[in-house]
Amino acid sequence: MYRSIEKIISAPPFHMVGDGFRVHNFIPGAVSMERMNPIIMMDYNSKHYFPPTDNPRGVDVHPHRGFETITIAYKGKIAHHDSKGNSGIIGEGEVQWMTAASGILHKEYHEKEFSKKGGDFQMVQLWLNLPAKYKMSEPKYQNLDKESIKKVSISEHSFVEIIAGEYDGVQGPASSFTPALLMNAYVDKNDSCEIIPYSHHNTCMVVVEGSIIVNQASEVSKDQFVLFNNEEGRINILAKENAIILIISVEPINEPIAAYGPFVMNTKQELQEAFQDFQNGKFGVLN
Repeated sequence: MYRSIEKIISAPPFHMVGDGFRVHNFIPGAVSMERMNPIIMMDYNSKHYFPPTDNPRGVDVHPHRGFETITIAYKGKIAHHDSKGNSGIIGEGEVQWMTAASGILHKEYHEKEFSKKGGDFQMVQLWLNLPAKYKMSEPKYQNLDKESIKKVSISEHSFVEIIAGEYDGVQGPASSFTPALLMNAYVDKNDSCEIIPYSHHNTCMVVVEGSIIVNQASEVSKDQFVLFNNEEGRINILAKENAIILIISVEPINEPIAAYGPFVMNTKQELQEAFQDFQNGKFGVLN
């Protein structure tokens, strides 16, 4: 039995985040924070050419509290610095996983050498909400390079890369505060793969490259988002052409969401406290 599709969504109009991220906002907007929680934001930067520049584009210093940011690079390179002294550069197929938790300042931008050369840039950023009991935990940072991300072959040329969670008995390297499956499927034309998410987990996918047929019935093209109903059943992906698919399945957090700007808490009072702590310098210093 196949897990049915709730809806297929084409990329909405883009907007700029800073001057370096040209994103389509699937969550919230087309899908609410509550429906796909704990994924409470998905910004998808479809493939876009950025011309050369000596001044790397991106987003300057800004705060976060109460959640994690997960940035997956498909084209180009992204650099990261935060107020806890963490930094990293990721390239194609690599991941930056920042846990803002009790509060952090960070900035993210195109890597220096990529900026000088220019080129295609494509990425996804997710905001993963934290359960209330972890929101004020210590911030941390995970830099997941190609060597650390686990790979499982599904045919001679097709494979999946597991960022978090388990697929076919293989565990991804990222640690998360709630059960989450996060992986990229690289499926060659006419090859197929299947996943069987837990029935109560919120599950979606984005076609990053190529086109696919889902559950032998629904055609989904590049830059489209698929939301699945929460029910028993497997998900079958057949590639009409060489495809890359980001697959996400997460256990819901059944707690109130109070979100404003860079802070995601459970109550309005907690939001006010976050603003006060930021203004009082409790998130640290980052130049």
